[in-house]
Amino acid sequence: MRKWFLFICLATALFAAEAVKSFPKSYYQIKDQKRQKEMFVKTLYPLIVNAEEKIKRERAFVIRFFDKLSRGEIVTPGEQNALKALAKKYRIKKLYDKEAYLTKVDTIPVSLVLAQAAVESNWGRSRFAREANNLFGEWTWGKKGLIPKNREEGKTHKIRIFDSLEASIASYMRNLNRHWAYKEFRAARYAARKSGKRFDGLVAAGYLTRYSELKEKYTAMLKSTIARNDFNLYDTREIKAPAPGGEMAFLSEPLTNRLLKDPRL
Repeated sequence: MRKWFLFICLATALFAAEAVKSFPKSYYQIKDQKRQKEMFVKTLYPLIVNAEEKIKRERAFVIRFFDKLSRGEIVTPGEQNALKALAKKYRIKKLYDKEAYLTKVDTIPVSLVLAQAAVESNWGRSRFAREANNLFGEWTWGKKGLIPKNREEGKTHKIRIFDSLEASIASYMRNLNRHWAYKEFRAARYAARKSGKRFDGLVAAGYLTRYSELKEKYTAMLKSTIARNDFNLYDTREIKAPAPGGEMAFLSEPLTNRLLKDPRL
């Protein structure tokens, strides 16, 4: 039954037309824990897929851009500006460092995203998820934010408020893809991609000891959450060995204008 539900989720999520802003009130009225978990996944999965597709378009653009350079072709001003926008977004210091882009501009295993969202937000039931759409416990030092009830004296951080669950997911992915603390995570993912090895949530979780003060206990918690809830079934699009002459192509939709106009990218 569980596998059938997962199949339905996978088949229908891609057709979700609009992003869910927050968990509906009806979600918190569900008393059956299994049903609530299923609704948690059903709500977040389409948003995760949307965020992943945006990253794939960015990566496809990077591959096309550097392929163009390698062939000695002239890149347009628009393409140059799009590359600069990506360099700024992912904190890439050298504009033409292809390896840096391919290391940072990449997707996160879906099972890992689901597991961290579940652990960090207590399956969407936490105050931060309810009041701030914050699924991953991200902090801010700006004016806008929720003050944690148990914040230590002298501390000034707040819990970041997001306009939607999708915005929280996109920010989390950007955080893993560019923050210095997750450099080992990105290096392991890049190595797996180059060698054609699988980099699923169970593997990826082992590189997130810096995400929590619990360190190894935290990564064990993530792996347990993935295993208990069969989240690994969502990692269907595993990394494959690159074809001769370059990496596997993802989506080839032009990205230049999207990068310059869409603030969410």
